[in-house]
Amino acid sequence: MSDTKIEWTDKTWNPVVGCTRVSAGCDNCYAVVQTRIKAANPGMKGKYVGLINEGKRHFNGVVRLWEPHLDVPLKQTKPSRYFVNSMSDLFHERLAFEDIAKVFDVMKRAHWHVFQVLTKRPERASEFASRLPWPPNVLMGTSVEDDRVLDRIDALRAVPAHVRFLSCEPLIGPLGVVDLTGIQWCIVGGESGPGSRIMRPEWARHLRDQCVAQGVAFHFKQFGHFDEKGASVGKGKSGRLLDGREW
Repeated sequence: MSDTKIEWTDKTWNPVVGCTRVSAGCDNCYAVVQTRIKAANPGMKGKYVGLINEGKRHFNGVVRLWEPHLDVPLKQTKPSRYFVNSMSDLFHERLAFEDIAKVFDVMKRAHWHVFQVLTKRPERASEFASRLPWPPNVLMGTSVEDDRVLDRIDALRAVPAHVRFLSCEPLIGPLGVVDLTGIQWCIVGGESGPGSRIMRPEWARHLRDQCVAQGVAFHFKQFGHFDEKGASVGKGKSGRLLDGREW
């Protein structure tokens, strides 16, 4: 568990580590860099060792539940919002259902916290939905980076979470017309870090207008490495204003 600067949460909790690329949104994954750094830290006791394919400089497909960190939220009495598995994907195809169920059991028991689960594999969440508890403190989201993965929204709709959300970050292409039925919240942001791709303001604006029209909460996180005009200025200077205001 660790505190985070991510605006929509308070802490990250990573009972699962490891992943694989599943779509274009994964290409510049920050978790790959962080995993490499953490793997070299003896204080992590081997949690992140053996997860990176150094030749391809990405995850190698090894995914595992890290039991020593499973009960961390139960030991924290102060209510917090937890981003679950910021360094992995709880619904990765190589993670056994029994391990996913263990994570859900902790989230259910730690009812004083809010858990924000974000996946690029909502079809697997849908597959297991009837076998998992869905208490009101578990929010379920999926990443939608461009119009090639819009089907993830349909899969998310089949999950009986009390709150379903979209993370359109990094937004690397237009989404077009989006059916937001059953979606309560949408996060939009540009890409930052090495290899960043430009997010056009009209892509974010079109999505914002649809959220407003369909009654969905819209949060514009930031422009990313490139500013509104497409200039390479870095995340710290690109800003978080869309059409002159914060969302």
